[in-house]
Amino acid sequence: MMKKLLSTKEIAEFLGVNEKMVYSLVSEKGLPASKVTGKWIFPLHLVEQWVEAHTLNYPETRQQLPPYDGLLIITGSNDLLLDKTISLFNRNFSGDITVFANLGSMGGLQALRRNVCHIATSHLLQDNGDEYNFDFAGKEFNKMPVVVNFCRREQGFLIQKGNPKKIKKINDISKNDVRVVNRSLQTGTRLLFDKELDKAGIETKTVKGYDHEVNSHMEVGLEVLSGRAHFGPGIRPVATLLELDFIPLRWERYDLLITKERFFDKGIQNFIGLLQETEFKQIAESINGYDVSSSGKIVYPNETSA
Repeated sequence: MMKKLLSTKEIAEFLGVNEKMVYSLVSEKGLPASKVTGKWIFPLHLVEQWVEAHTLNYPETRQQLPPYDGLLIITGSNDLLLDKTISLFNRNFSGDITVFANLGSMGGLQALRRNVCHIATSHLLQDNGDEYNFDFAGKEFNKMPVVVNFCRREQGFLIQKGNPKKIKKINDISKNDVRVVNRSLQTGTRLLFDKELDKAGIETKTVKGYDHEVNSHMEVGLEVLSGRAHFGPGIRPVATLLELDFIPLRWERYDLLITKERFFDKGIQNFIGLLQETEFKQIAESINGYDVSSSGKIVYPNETSA
């Protein structure tokens, strides 16, 4: 079933702004929109997600997860090493189960704030270009959650083996014959990609395939591998596994966020404890693009924030 689409006038009324402001929100703030036969249309369900993602203050919720009874729920940004660690947990702790919902980094923070998961995974780059997650969590929560490092991983851009389109830097994707594949608005990878486009002075409307979104790093890799796209933002481990070429951008911190009230739950402590085990480190070392030297260490609160 086709989701509801609104016109520029209708979306302006929905947001309570004038039509001129709508165009500014599209170009400067990432308001979800598509252009069909020269006219802008706005998928209502994506606009509602965009509004929620930009909400600064939330009311306290009374909803609570039940006491830990063998089911550990993780939501947020997807990752290959995380998938393997969840499998490791399920093998090592007989009778306990860990499950994961791929909601993107912002979706994970929102789920943790609503008390519908135990752990959120996130790699949201702050405006200072250095730290991760703190500013976003600070806006989402009245009480700052505990932040534990899961790993560091190399972010960049996936391109076809042999680089047939001769893509050397992000500016090259403006070529007419280059198609990109993108991640959804809620993800840290999309946030980083948009920052790089803005830094390069590239308007999203000039990028062919910018609106083609997929749900995971592996799906980005498969789109590039199949030739349906020539370029996509993603992590080196996917390029390694699919034997794609990779343009490195930066090493990023990928964290686990946990409310202080649930931090010492048995399942959470068992999961964090795995990050110190030899088997976890061996898995990480087998896939190029990960650094687990700080895995399992508490990033916040630390000595300076105590």
